[in-house]
Amino acid sequence: MGILNITPDSFSDGGQLFTGGKPDLALIRRRAAAMVDDGVDIFDVGGESTRPGATPVTPQEEIARVIPVVTMLKQAFDTPVSVDTSEPDVIAAAADAGADLINDVRALTRPGALEAAAATGLPVCLMHMRGEPESMQNLAQYRDVVTEVLDYLNERVSACEQAGIHRRGLMIDPGFGFAKHLAHNLALFRALPRFVDTGLPVLVGVSRKRMVGEITGRASGNRTLGSVALALLAAQAGARVLRVHDVAETVEALAVMAAVEEKS
Repeated sequence: MGILNITPDSFSDGGQLFTGGKPDLALIRRRAAAMVDDGVDIFDVGGESTRPGATPVTPQEEIARVIPVVTMLKQAFDTPVSVDTSEPDVIAAAADAGADLINDVRALTRPGALEAAAATGLPVCLMHMRGEPESMQNLAQYRDVVTEVLDYLNERVSACEQAGIHRRGLMIDPGFGFAKHLAHNLALFRALPRFVDTGLPVLVGVSRKRMVGEITGRASGNRTLGSVALALLAAQAGARVLRVHDVAETVEALAVMAAVEEKS
């Protein structure tokens, strides 16, 4: 899953796809084409930064950023498009524009989001987070982070099923870095097989995140090697989707791993 942040303030690549304060569709198309050449399987388009301390945007602004991009990607490429959003209006507009997946860091907890997602019939990725981006790190307190995150995701899966979203259309994400400190992130990473054991596909998004910087000492723009290392470990643990900035490097590393692991 290749990240296309249509935001001015994302932690690693904010503003890179903007010109004159607006999303640059020609630039985004070139970035997407490069990702296709690099072996991307899914585009993940987001119009609101969810980094720690991020400022919220209105649904109208999110729609203005995201929907033209989804429309362009669906016209230009055969690659499925995921939309990273929590807003009911954006979920509905994204589905109308041809999106293939809803990727919600708030696990459809905003009022109306569950109903909006169910109405689209699209698959959904449910992520664990506490609070909101501007305050979530103040809520990073757990007795047993693995059990608490698993319990939360299982509860959200049940809520989706009750709303008419079939289990086969759901994916889960432990939410690395969202209301979690390094020790929490590492505990969750070591416990990835427990998430895989739910039988649901597991998405892992650690690309260039603070946990990589805390381990390696690298700034956000120079965390490719650490990010790829974690991607390989996640794949070995059974993760089905890797959400990354550096598509080519991750794809090559996975190819090497697959070749080594292949049984004759």
